Amino acid sequence: MFDRVKNYIVDSEFRLTLYNDMVHVVNYIKILSLEENRIVIRSDQKRIIIIGNHLHLNRLLDEEVLIKGEVLNIEVENV
Repeated sequence: MFDRVKNYIVDSEFRLTLYNDMVHVVNYIKILSLEENRIVIRSDQKRIIIIGNHLHLNRLLDEEVLIKGEVLNIEVENV
């Protein structure tokens, strides 16, 4: 039981959640590119490209970012 609680508290799995006008990214490594119509984020083994209009960072924490704007496409590439 202790292991399950520890895994819940120490969550290190990359996660991306898409909402109507937001993208919530958890446990990313680095923001590689930040433009109004394109944001590129590096995770452990992937590169995520978010394409849209009026994209901006609404919340930025150590391993968590909330991106707002009109999201048109999300591409995932292996690195």
